[in-house]
Amino acid sequence: MNMRKLLFAVLLALFTFHSSLFTSSAIVTVPIQGTIISPADPHIQYAGRISFANPERPAWNFPGIQIMAAFEGTSLRMQAKPQSGYFMAQIDQAEPFKVAFRGERDSVVTLATALPEGRHLVRLMYVIEGYEFFPEFWGFVLDKGRRLVEAPAFPSRKIEFIGNSITCGYGNEGLDKMEHFDYATENHYYSYASIAARNLEAQHWVVARSGIGAYRNYDGPKTGNPESCMPVQYEYTGYAVVPQLRQKFTFLTEKWDFSRYQPDVVCINLGTNDLSTNNYDLNLLKQGYQKLLKMVRQHNPKAKIVFLTGSMLYNQEQQEAIQLLNEIAAEAQAAGDTEVYRFDMTHIDGEAYYGNDWHPNVYQDEKMANELTAYLRKLMNWF
Repeated sequence: MNMRKLLFAVLLALFTFHSSLFTSSAIVTVPIQGTIISPADPHIQYAGRISFANPERPAWNFPGIQIMAAFEGTSLRMQAKPQSGYFMAQIDQAEPFKVAFRGERDSVVTLATALPEGRHLVRLMYVIEGYEFFPEFWGFVLDKGRRLVEAPAFPSRKIEFIGNSITCGYGNEGLDKMEHFDYATENHYYSYASIAARNLEAQHWVVARSGIGAYRNYDGPKTGNPESCMPVQYEYTGYAVVPQLRQKFTFLTEKWDFSRYQPDVVCINLGTNDLSTNNYDLNLLKQGYQKLLKMVRQHNPKAKIVFLTGSMLYNQEQQEAIQLLNEIAAEAQAAGDTEVYRFDMTHIDGEAYYGNDWHPNVYQDEKMANELTAYLRKLMNWF
């Protein structure tokens, strides 16, 4: 069995395990006490590429998914599929905190108790990559007899981020570049993308996956990974590790409806994986970028599009990426698309700014976010 067949077999086994885990007979327990709120309640607001094929089980696998609701009462619990992964939660204006759904049977987590009587606001963000977990949101539990009420709208300013592990927040809560990946240290809430969006009082949606490239994924062949690179993934609701998963009866078969979200600006931060391991073709990379640009423009005709670099390219690879993206932006503008732009964030320049696996940590994310905030504020006139 070659490696590709082995990988597909493992992924199918993983999917089968997750599916069977929640369809087999469950342990009978005392019913949940309180008012159970369905995920389909119209008072709940969602942001991000989420599948509502089953309204009672909203599903996704990109990071940065957001859920917001206002509620009455003194306590709040949330329900999600066991082993969905990590969320960040914020109640009213209190400090955000991490919530974990990691156990095989943990489907209810308490978010707040002993709140003052009255109305409160909860904000949730899914902060890891969920392609191994098939996460689902199952609703809320309120005090008995209480209900959801109208919540404020998401910000009217809209950003889309297309990226790789840097945008995901891979390893950014770690502080040792020699330590390897763990979901416990990935936190998109503290990524440059999420911080910049908050700085700009904008909502942001994310299409990102660690290791992905515009034409070649990390350590991929010089000819590229046309079966799984970003131009293949961009038009779908979720990310599929291998194309065969698009053939299974899950939300991964869904083509994304771009009318659901039309960003004001699209930020594309790719290229680090394409230029990895000194086994790349700059001509093929340029073609990959141009293919993605054409696709993004087709689906977002009014958006400004910004090609970014930062923060894991150095020396020759950094210069090649900058030169190539400058060419692509200039050629696009010469061809009539005058809303294609360029911006470079500074690379990691000290031990204090490394997270795990040589990735930026939260301190580097803050630096990048501040740079990007200033650039986008001027570009978009978001003062």
